[in-house]
Amino acid sequence: MANDTTSSRAAAGALVRYYLLRAVVAAVWVAAAFTVGAANPLIGGVLLVLYPAWDAFANARDAQANGGFRANVPQAFNTVVSALVALGVLAALRIDPSLVLVLFGAWAALAGLLQLAAGVRRWRTYGAQWAMILSGAQSALAGGFFVSKAAAPPAGSLVTVIAPYAAFGAFYFLVSAVALAVKARRVARPA
Repeated sequence: MANDTTSSRAAAGALVRYYLLRAVVAAVWVAAAFTVGAANPLIGGVLLVLYPAWDAFANARDAQANGGFRANVPQAFNTVVSALVALGVLAALRIDPSLVLVLFGAWAALAGLLQLAAGVRRWRTYGAQWAMILSGAQSALAGGFFVSKAAAPPAGSLVTVIAPYAAFGAFYFLVSAVALAVKARRVARPA
């Protein structure tokens, strides 16, 4: 029984660290988007490709750390989709900027639903996943917003249209890390 408790605490701690890493990377991305990305279209384009590429990498690492792809189908699928979106954004930047918004919109909607599924599944094991579930739902709604923006692309930088979405992601990952850490501390406290 003590090994199960120790293992559960270690897994929860790893998930807290993962959520914190996701929050920090997203916050740094947002800062770069609003500063150098907004001022330099080339850097803005690189940031737009890096955002889904990072998501693919992070989902792959998360799945591998939690039993592999077979045990984590939402993360496995999200890994593939995010990698394809990164490649799609790279191509769309050369073809038509409005396609970037369509790709981000479709990706945000699908990734949001997958994040929601992962949050619901993790609730059973870890609890304290309400922020991830809310984030997934909001991401799905944001997808529709991006697609609607594609009809009349903004005159400014595309990266600044996407940056608020990433900022909300950073916020939700931070809240999830804190909620899970607080829950783990309460569970670990002796009765």
